[in-house]
Amino acid sequence: MKTDAQKLYRAAIVGAASLKGKELKEVLEDRNFPAADIRLLDDNESLGQLEAVGDEISFVQPVGRDQFEKVDFAFFASDEKFTRQNYKLARDAGSAVVDLSYALENEPGVSISSPWIERELGQAGRLGLESNTVVIAHPAAVTLALLLLRAKKAGTVNRAVATVFEPVSEQGRRGMDELHEQTVNLLSFQQMPTGVFDSQVAFNMIGRYGESSSQSLEQIERRIVNHLSKLLNGDMMPALMLVQAPVFHAHTFSIFIETETSVSIGDFSAALAGEHVEVARSPEDFPSNVNIAGKDHILVSLRRDVSNHKGLWLWAAADNLRLAALTAADCASALAAVRPHGKVQ
Repeated sequence: MKTDAQKLYRAAIVGAASLKGKELKEVLEDRNFPAADIRLLDDNESLGQLEAVGDEISFVQPVGRDQFEKVDFAFFASDEKFTRQNYKLARDAGSAVVDLSYALENEPGVSISSPWIERELGQAGRLGLESNTVVIAHPAAVTLALLLLRAKKAGTVNRAVATVFEPVSEQGRRGMDELHEQTVNLLSFQQMPTGVFDSQVAFNMIGRYGESSSQSLEQIERRIVNHLSKLLNGDMMPALMLVQAPVFHAHTFSIFIETETSVSIGDFSAALAGEHVEVARSPEDFPSNVNIAGKDHILVSLRRDVSNHKGLWLWAAADNLRLAALTAADCASALAAVRPHGKVQ
């Protein structure tokens, strides 16, 4: 509860009209993040949109130097280009930057962070007074890291292989619109739009985007591997492949884990279950893009490999937008713990 004025902060969400921005605003409100004011900022196309912030209605405003005055936390939920163009305005104003766009992941002195994984490893509190910019770990990397660390508790892991199924919402609203339009146009025998993926995504599974796409699956795959390596300190890295799925929301995962000795399903389930991970107990709870929508945890089911008694298959699902927003909120809370006080007087 917000009882001490010195513990209240001002925050700004850049990219407030984006899918990640809207999810982040909801998470900050659900978690009662100690913000006396949340400013909603975005590009010119989104200006003037009405958004509810708590019990009040707020307009989406343009990004400018004055908008970051006395702002403690600037969340960048915009696309990479917009983040690069504007993050220095926030940093120069003294705001701590939490980057959900990954634009700053290769900048010197910038941490890639997942408080879930840091707590799992007993490394909580790694951010210090000098920390002023954090990039959230990719939600697929967070999911894989947590499941692999829990699997390690069940027994020594000899090898792990993971296929990650990418939702179109990772490409923002443009990706969502393109899948929708492709689906409608295919069913009505009309030409499909391909401006985002440069390939057919509707009713299709692909391992590569078209050459004209602004981003490649290989780039995203490398990002997940890079973030995962940082979270796990290079230990227990799985072989990984990323596939574009014809779904709107949520990452799903097919993960094969081989342990040194055979581990029972019950023992493995007990090792996985706990904070942030729920093991499905019935067919109705089976992990899926639908079942995981809006959930704050990872949903997973297990089965034995049919030819390897030391091998287990995990089928898992995690809401990509929700997990990104939760990670950003946790990163801000970690930064808040080391900031002397908010700037609200």
